[in-house]
Amino acid sequence: MKSGQLILVSAPSGAGKTSLVKAALERDDNLVVAVSHTTRKRRSNEQDGVNYHFVSDDEFNAMVTADGFLEHANVFDHQYGTSKAEVDKHLEHGRDVILEIDWQGADQVRATTPDAASIFIVPPSLEVLRERLEARGEDSEASMSRRLSEAQLEISQAPKYDYIVVNDNFDLAVGDMQSLFRAIRLRARAQIDGNERVKSILSAP
Repeated sequence: MKSGQLILVSAPSGAGKTSLVKAALERDDNLVVAVSHTTRKRRSNEQDGVNYHFVSDDEFNAMVTADGFLEHANVFDHQYGTSKAEVDKHLEHGRDVILEIDWQGADQVRATTPDAASIFIVPPSLEVLRERLEARGEDSEASMSRRLSEAQLEISQAPKYDYIVVNDNFDLAVGDMQSLFRAIRLRARAQIDGNERVKSILSAP
């Protein structure tokens, strides 16, 4: 069976990563998002096992000790991590797995899985990013300043990624994401490893 592709997607808070990935999933049946583990509290509109696996600090630390995470990081005073078992399960069934992770997590994954593809989503400007964060109404002014400062650090990591998508026009950005997923599947190694037709052509005398 063809193995799936691992795709890292990162963005500063408020850049629209979650909305773009959700729209891409609705248009592509072979994509799946690995549900991360987190120690932060569940919000009222979130479901355990759907948005995140919500766990205690002790449970999270036990998984770290057991080497159960592909990557893990501390973000805004909470721990987040991606389960190795969950990712492997999807990849082995031929699904392309998206990891919605921050740049620290992406660095960890690249160190162990150098063939993972990566996409960084940026807002059209920091001013627009502030407007989007204000519209959410979830942050105090102090929290807003912290998020914007963190966003500048995160955006500085974008050159490490294979692709950059500017989320200015949402529909165009979704189209760009779809194009990238197709390009990732057409990479030579993915074709050689998983496309029997390509294998037969390349092995022909």
